[in-house]
Amino acid sequence: MSRTATCHRQTKETRVTVELNLDGTGQATVRTGIGFFDHLLTSFAHHALFDLTVDTKGDIEVDDHHTVEDTALCVGEVIGTALGDRTGIHRFGDARVPMDEAIAQATVDVGGRPYCVTDLQLANPTIGTLTTQNIPHALEALARTAGITLHLTATGRNDHHVAEAAFKALARALRSAVAPDPARGGIPSTKGLPDLETS
Repeated sequence: MSRTATCHRQTKETRVTVELNLDGTGQATVRTGIGFFDHLLTSFAHHALFDLTVDTKGDIEVDDHHTVEDTALCVGEVIGTALGDRTGIHRFGDARVPMDEAIAQATVDVGGRPYCVTDLQLANPTIGTLTTQNIPHALEALARTAGITLHLTATGRNDHHVAEAAFKALARALRSAVAPDPARGGIPSTKGLPDLETS
């Protein structure tokens, strides 16, 4: 069964289209108008082995907040939609990824319970044109619409390395969590249903 999804989101602030194939090869085409955010999402897709297309037109003449948030909401939505009823997957994943002096650790549960805890050691207000406070905000938005629990920490001396290691760690953790589990034929929950927060 194809695990693909598309999200279209349009507001007075942004217009976003995201396409995803969970069973891809890591090909990404990302255009948000925010260079470092494009870099993070491209790296994320590459290391998760997701095929990802992102096309966002946002009010970056105001600032980067709406563009980052709405893009992340759509990326999370396509992950959740592509997972469907989450049958036959590993569900949990974790990864530690170094990048020079920085190291990040991500632990995820893709069972349908949205929650996000981040602790990213970011020292400066911006990386390129991306506001650093929007990085954890993007991760929170993604976790919410994807229906995943995410715990993510990253430390280091270089903000670029810290942020990139964090997105790579998330990618590797998700790659493990969404992978088919040959030992499991049903939903990986004692409830027998996706472990949705509302159930």
